[in-house]
Amino acid sequence: MLSDSLRALPYLVHTNRELGLMLRGVKPMAMFSDIVGKEPECVLRYLRLFDRYVDVGRFERRIVDEPVLLRPDWQSRRIFYCLPGEAWRIDDMLKLITHYGGWTNEHERSFGTLLGYEDWQNDIWLERHPVGGPAIGR
Repeated sequence: MLSDSLRALPYLVHTNRELGLMLRGVKPMAMFSDIVGKEPECVLRYLRLFDRYVDVGRFERRIVDEPVLLRPDWQSRRIFYCLPGEAWRIDDMLKLITHYGGWTNEHERSFGTLLGYEDWQNDIWLERHPVGGPAIGR
């Protein structure tokens, strides 16, 4: 379920709608993150739906596993799905989310753009949730 803050936006966020948006060619990339072996079953089912389209060539997938610094017994996993020809977005997203230094409004705008949000949507997002405000998924 989406938070009140996300439901109040004048556009539909991609959360829980990624697959349909990608199948329609509206969303160029989706990103999921979890701890390996700790993923909820509903998330695994959702990812299997994406994988069906990887198997037939509609989507590309990249999995990035990294150790969790403070929990050496855990492995962090990011799974990216993109439309064919959009793999550059994965590379750019990895650079963006692993950069060192503070997160700025420009980083947040780039994050939204890579996920397929339009400029006007990013404008509204940043107006309502400037960097330094409460963290909310999109």
